[in-house]
Amino acid sequence: MSEPFLTISQNTSFEMTIKKSRFICTLARIQNEDEAQKMIAQVSADNRKANHNCFAYMLGDRDQVQRESDNGEPSGTAGVPILEALQLAKIHNVIAIVTRYFGGIKLGAGGLIRAYSNVTTNTIQQAGLVQRVKQTTLTITSSYAQHNQLTYYLKEHNVQVADEQYAVNVTTSVYVDQDRLELLINDLTNQFNDQLTMTRGAERYNEVPYKQK
Repeated sequence: MSEPFLTISQNTSFEMTIKKSRFICTLARIQNEDEAQKMIAQVSADNRKANHNCFAYMLGDRDQVQRESDNGEPSGTAGVPILEALQLAKIHNVIAIVTRYFGGIKLGAGGLIRAYSNVTTNTIQQAGLVQRVKQTTLTITSSYAQHNQLTYYLKEHNVQVADEQYAVNVTTSVYVDQDRLELLINDLTNQFNDQLTMTRGAERYNEVPYKQK
């Protein structure tokens, strides 16, 4: 079974103060590198007086694109810890930008790594996660005599109804997770003695809340 496609449920920010230095993590969903660069430019512009605006982001179903930057911090103490926090959460299409206002006390390499990692992890927890599920629209045509039974079946099996059209027959459109599609079609065929007409339609992505196990 493949890993679920996870991302954050909402864009958010979170701040921590560590030895008088302020670490502000801005976490956002992105679809491409252009959006990532615009987000970096925006956060940097909003925090012109900050000492550093470090970042990391991952793009693609398999994280084909991964970028990180220390933005002036000692090499490996900012961008990599931010990136590793994203990887540990197994989230995709997300950018984390951590703004640091230096408070006058040096943290050392280990302290910086912990600070950038912790603020990113806390921000991910605050944002919450959703799982993106690929679904197919299934159109089911039934007689009026069958409609109540079909409606009951769909409700009992937690199948989301997208639309209903009433004409000579009733046309019901539902969203079905792709890994359930064939099983549902076979079950409906058996339940209704092959008297339903079912047509596969467009695909879409549905997002459902997800909690790490």
